[in-house]
Amino acid sequence: MRVGFGYDVHRLVEDRKLMLGGVEIPFEKGLLGHSDADVLLHAISDAVLGAIAEGDIGKHFPDTDSRWKGANSLVLLKYVIDLAKQKGFEVNNIDSTIVCQRPKLAGFIPQMVENIANAVHIPKVRVNVKATTTEGLGFTGTGEGISAYAVVTVREW
Repeated sequence: MRVGFGYDVHRLVEDRKLMLGGVEIPFEKGLLGHSDADVLLHAISDAVLGAIAEGDIGKHFPDTDSRWKGANSLVLLKYVIDLAKQKGFEVNNIDSTIVCQRPKLAGFIPQMVENIANAVHIPKVRVNVKATTTEGLGFTGTGEGISAYAVVTVREW
């Protein structure tokens, strides 16, 4: 058994879609990034890469590579899962937290869990997504950005 930890943050800007957990969230701003900037899926991908000792998403999907411009982060996560399988690992479980003041995310979490479970090929009961605020403090509290944390366990076959 191995454990990986992931963290990601992106700035909120106008004229971008807000994608979290592979779900388009209706909101007046979206996250700025080279791909779709889905901080939740990026944190999970980084956690998996950490658990299998394969660096981070910047190593595998550099923002200098035009192939990843505007990429759907579910595609990136699936790539990471394929890499883990090639190395003889499978994801056991995922625990993650999205940090933002707005928008409220509770109603979107079930679809996020389903998207993640499908991409990782594990049952939904082994995927947990939480959302919290920072009580108005820091860049997430003021609405400048959104961050996400993830812890993943993997096991060797």
